[in-house]
Amino acid sequence: MLWLETVGKSLLTNRFTVMKILKFGGTSVGSAERMKGVAKLVSSEERKIVVLSAVSGTTNALVELASLAYNDQINNFDTKLQELKNKYQDFVEDLYKENSYKKEASHYIEAHFNKIAQLNTPQFSDKEERIILAQGELMSTRLFHLYLRSIGVDTVLLPALDFMRTKEGDPNEAAISQLLYEQIEKHPDCNLFITQGYICYNEFGEVDNLKRGGSDYSASLIGAAIDAKEIQIWTDIDGMHNNDPRIVEKTFPIDELSFEEAAELAYFGAKILHPASVLPAQKANIPVRLLNTMQPEKKGTLIRADVTHEKRITAIAAKDGIVAIKIRSSRMLLAYGFLRKVFEIFEKYKTPIDVITTSEVAISLTIDNTAHLSDILEELKSFGNVEFTENQTIVCVVGTFLQGNASVPVRVLQLLKEIPIRMISYGGSKYNISILMHSDFKEKALKLLNEGLFFENAT
Repeated sequence: MLWLETVGKSLLTNRFTVMKILKFGGTSVGSAERMKGVAKLVSSEERKIVVLSAVSGTTNALVELASLAYNDQINNFDTKLQELKNKYQDFVEDLYKENSYKKEASHYIEAHFNKIAQLNTPQFSDKEERIILAQGELMSTRLFHLYLRSIGVDTVLLPALDFMRTKEGDPNEAAISQLLYEQIEKHPDCNLFITQGYICYNEFGEVDNLKRGGSDYSASLIGAAIDAKEIQIWTDIDGMHNNDPRIVEKTFPIDELSFEEAAELAYFGAKILHPASVLPAQKANIPVRLLNTMQPEKKGTLIRADVTHEKRITAIAAKDGIVAIKIRSSRMLLAYGFLRKVFEIFEKYKTPIDVITTSEVAISLTIDNTAHLSDILEELKSFGNVEFTENQTIVCVVGTFLQGNASVPVRVLQLLKEIPIRMISYGGSKYNISILMHSDFKEKALKLLNEGLFFENAT
């Protein structure tokens, strides 16, 4: 019996490896015309699961509504809710040709907005907030599924709440895989499934979410769960660029990235990809392709395991909103256990550390989550003198060249010789050099590095 189950699961897995996961962000479905464009992209016979974010602007509006509900601002809540509802009514009017589909879509929208309105009570809590935030993805997928039906495309709406599970804040990968297989097997003849990114159920059976950027994470988790052929992340830019195109004029898309390079770039500020989304795909060894919804003919960027570039500078990224903390203490001198005690404070407040440097009598480190900054600083004072500086930026140079190649860090520092540098992290990873500076110098640093590393035949 066990042998039959194993063989059956193997055959099932092999069937799903031909599937692709296509995730479309909020800007890709941000208007009726763009949603129609996405419909053209997914209407092939190739078997796939399409993961949608909420329509652009929706999640921000829902966050604002939740804030108004928390603060019992009933009149402002009703006004903002009606404004958002009006946008969706216009969206429906533009998306569908036939009145019958407009009527059905309007019915869906009415139900979701009634749900949001009902949640605005004096007992409003984070539980109700999570339900409100889920409505964006629920609406975008319903409207998209209905539009595909209206143009004669056979598709199945696969609710993420039927399979996406978390436990203690992390994805429950075993449960996701099992439940997803069960849902897909109900529709053996369907080639196109539509589902929501971002939303899930937690271990208490409550509606929850994978935090901001969670739709990328959803796509990667879904791909890993069914051992998909490829995961595609569709946005409004043609792949991962070598620098921030919003700041630097001469940038170019990178053809290929290793998972390690992609993870470094995503974590240190590359907006096209959510940092968490790389890991599930990497663990399952599933290629991730970054593509442009507005220019689907562009090659984009392929992220995969077997990228072999022994020596190259790949890209530059910048992460804003950094706080630098310095702890000075004579007690550090020859004292084992000191760092552990410091790190335990950050662990207590669930605050990750980005960059750290040490000396005999001081520790300097950076964080980007300031939710518990005052509590952390207060506890750190028990170790010695504590200073903190806000408005900092980490500029990260990523490549596969770094350890053992002294010319690269030397070149980077030469290019930044006119910029006051607060910290440097080198050697912790063979894929990056991280440099901390005041945010006022970020733009200049990115431009200097771009010109010096990519356009002056730099080694």
